[in-house]
Amino acid sequence: EVQLVESGGGLVQTGGSLELSCEVSGFPFDDYAIGWFRQAPGKERERVSCISGTDGSTYYADSVQGRFTLSSDNAKNTVYLRMTRLEHKDAAVYYCTVAPELGVAPAQAVDIMEGLNCWGRGTQVAVST
Repeated sequence: EVQLVESGGGLVQTGGSLELSCEVSGFPFDDYAIGWFRQAPGKERERVSCISGTDGSTYYADSVQGRFTLSSDNAKNTVYLRMTRLEHKDAAVYYCTVAPELGVAPAQAVDIMEGLNCWGRGTQVAVST
């Protein structure tokens, strides 16, 4: 059974930083891509970032490029989303998700993730002035 457990959300001031974690189990970490999506109230879920469990290559949405960094610790089956220079627009519930890599790059793996509809429970990120 695939399990995704997010943690690390909270309240942070504009311009501040926060690190989210996603611990995964139930599948071979090295063969999967792990991704983050987010959903703000009244908006659709949007892709944020993705990392390859095979080679650590990454994908970032334009809205977070240069501010967010996604890394993984394969020994701990955990990925970390380091978020810096947070803005109000980053406030959302952040969800972790997975997909088998199937030989595609992370930028294409996020398409597969949306189709699989396999999500953790999410962790809330709030950004205040």
